[in-house]
Amino acid sequence: MMQLRSLLFVVYLYGLMAVMGTFFIVTLVLPRRVIMQGIKAYTRGIRWGMKAICGIETELRGLENLPDGPFIYAGKHQCMFDIFVPFLVTSDPVIVMKRELLSYPYLGWYALKSEMIPIDRAGTTKTLRAMVAAARERVARGRQVVIFPEGTRTTPGDAPRYHAAGIVGLYKALDVPVVPVATNAGLCWPAHGTRRRSGRIVYEFLPPIEAGLDRKTLMQRLETDMEASVDALVREGLAVQGRTHLRQDPQTT
Repeated sequence: MMQLRSLLFVVYLYGLMAVMGTFFIVTLVLPRRVIMQGIKAYTRGIRWGMKAICGIETELRGLENLPDGPFIYAGKHQCMFDIFVPFLVTSDPVIVMKRELLSYPYLGWYALKSEMIPIDRAGTTKTLRAMVAAARERVARGRQVVIFPEGTRTTPGDAPRYHAAGIVGLYKALDVPVVPVATNAGLCWPAHGTRRRSGRIVYEFLPPIEAGLDRKTLMQRLETDMEASVDALVREGLAVQGRTHLRQDPQTT
């Protein structure tokens, strides 16, 4: 039964993208703020579908920790929905994203119009400089910069693999606080495949890490705070699903 619901959700997810992407296509010639409202509407649609089709609830915890104005949103990345959460909780997010995503219909068009920051996977010095320059310009306009420090989706229980160059480069150049964002999303929406699990996904916004720290202190604080929260959320999520450990066979109902 859960496999069928999972497949229905995949159809809904991309079907909604096509319908809304087509409906909003006229906004590609309108001011950027109109596009941002469209993305936020799509995000709310995904969230509704997760609950209605798959029985996945989402909780946003620690919203009081989000600063006013610009900051760096440093998120744990376990599923596709992670990239949409900033549109629920920040006023004007700009996401550091893989450049190859620009070739995707709808996704690429709206990412360009909304002035996201595409980067090459190679991660060269030139890439870092371009990312920082673009982020400076966006922050000067009051936007919040979203980055996933591990660079790719991970599975709950994986050893952390933080890449310091990107987050540290932004942190030093922008002189704004960093908000670590922990999640257990991978318990319900795995990094790969179509299978979903019912349960509750939590996104926890941790107390900001102040600007002005040295590289080593920043990374120690970020990883320590993030991983402690992720571990606690995974334990909480397993309890909600009635599981005792991560390797238990998937539920089939």
